[in-house]
Amino acid sequence: MAGTLVQFRLDNEMKDEADYICKQLGLDLPSYLKMCVSRLISENGIPFSMKNVYSSYDLMSILRTTSQIAAQNGTADMTLDEINEEIAEARKARLK
Repeated sequence: MAGTLVQFRLDNEMKDEADYICKQLGLDLPSYLKMCVSRLISENGIPFSMKNVYSSYDLMSILRTTSQIAAQNGTADMTLDEINEEIAEARKARLK
């Protein structure tokens, strides 16, 4: 499928930190950015709070804990499509 190239600039430190975090999560930065755009569209808005309430250490600790919980529940290897399907089903159930 042909796509559109989207480019933007980050300072080197920001890109390196983003690459590092994505690598820790088993992603690359372009895949993460595609996930963000997908959620932006599905939510029809920014799908998270813009308020910075966690330090980067707290955030990494939360992400590690979340990853461990996902592994324990057998959901760590879910695809983005599977995650989005579960979200859609939960929303439908909530509206009933």
